[in-house]
Amino acid sequence: MADTKYVPAPTDPPPSYETAAQPAALKPASLRAPLPLELPVITSLRDKRVILASASPRRKQLLAQIGLTNLQIIPSVLPENLPKSLSPFEYVLQTATRKATHVYTTEIDNTSLGEPALVLAADTVVVSHLGQLLEKPRSEADHIAMLKLLRNSGYHRVYTAVVAMTPLASARDPGYAIETTVEETVVRFGKDISDEMLMAYVRTREGADKAGGYGIQGVGAILVDRIEGSWDNVVGLPLRATLGLIERVVRAGDEEELEDEFTEGDED
Repeated sequence: MADTKYVPAPTDPPPSYETAAQPAALKPASLRAPLPLELPVITSLRDKRVILASASPRRKQLLAQIGLTNLQIIPSVLPENLPKSLSPFEYVLQTATRKATHVYTTEIDNTSLGEPALVLAADTVVVSHLGQLLEKPRSEADHIAMLKLLRNSGYHRVYTAVVAMTPLASARDPGYAIETTVEETVVRFGKDISDEMLMAYVRTREGADKAGGYGIQGVGAILVDRIEGSWDNVVGLPLRATLGLIERVVRAGDEEELEDEFTEGDED
C-alpha cells in the first residue's frame, strides 16, 4: 500500500498555529507564552475589581494561569488564632472564610476604587498522620524535625479551603453571595530520603515560610514520592476547584440581579 500524506483541510489551523501577524511565531513553540484562557466568567472579570485576600505569590501566579491577571492584593490582617481542637476541615474553612469576609467588609464601601466584583481568599494546612496541624517551622531544628516526621510517617494530608464572595445588586440580607470549597490531597514522602538530604533541603530555606516546611513546586519536589489528589492544592490553590467556585458565585450574583429586574418589571 502506498504511503499517504496528511493534508490539512482548508478550515484546519496550521500545525504550529503560527501566523504572519504574530511576531511571537518566530520564537520556538516552547518559548512562547500560551494564549489567554477565554472563558466567559474570566473574561467578564478582566475589567472589574478582583481582590485576592492573600499575600502568597504562589496563589497569585496560579490565578494568573487561568487569566486572572488584574488581581489587587489585599491580605487579611486578622490573626489566625482559631483553636487547634477544630478538625482540619473546619479549621481551614473557618480561617479562609474569616479572611474573605474581613477584606470584603473593609473594601465594599471603598469610595475611591469602588466595590469589588469578586473577593477570593484561601488557607492551606498540612496535617500529620496523627492529625497534628503543622505550622511554619520556628527554627532550623524544628524544621528538620518536622520533615523527619513527614518522612517517617509515610503520608500526610494537605487541606486548602477557598472562599469566593461577590456583592449582590439588592440590599437583600446579607448583601453578598458566598461560595466555599475544601480540597484534600494525600502526600507521601520517599522512605529512602536520608537525613543528609533533609538537612540540605532545610538549608535552602525554601520551606522556611511554608506550613509543613516544604514547597512541592520547587526544590521540595525531591522529597515527594507521590500524591493522591490535586498537585496545585499542595501549592496552595486548587485551580480547577477555584474556577468552579468563581463560576458559581458569579452566577449567583447574576441570577439575583435578573430576579430583581423581573420583580421591578412586575411592579411597573
